[in-house]
Amino acid sequence: MIDVKCEWRGTFANAELNRLHAEAFAHESIQGDDWEGRVARHSLGWVTARDDAESLLGFVNVAWDGDVHAFLLDTMVSRSARRHGIGRQLVATAVEAVRGSECEWLHVDFDDELRSFYFDACGFAPTNAGLIALR
Repeated sequence: MIDVKCEWRGTFANAELNRLHAEAFAHESIQGDDWEGRVARHSLGWVTARDDAESLLGFVNVAWDGDVHAFLLDTMVSRSARRHGIGRQLVATAVEAVRGSECEWLHVDFDDELRSFYFDACGFAPTNAGLIALR
């Protein structure tokens, strides 16, 4: 078991989040995205997971519509820290923080292989949804 601290609106540097994102989503190269600016403009909040050495092991973004709907995006855990409950802790921390907001709903979409994680481990309920691929 890896001991981590999950923090709502925890601090992070763009470089470390870009490294984590590249690893979590298997990008061939590390991007130079401005995560700090993105979450400041579009997010209700986010959750960071750090170990005792302060390494960023996980992250989830909570975007929102400015009203009653929040959305989990970019749930990521470093490969070396997977299968230790860190993803579940990230989501649980996000859920509790969103409960304290004015939001009424927390949405998530995911690839089929993550169905058990979100439904069984995190408590999401299946719903009907639609999707149009734009690219």
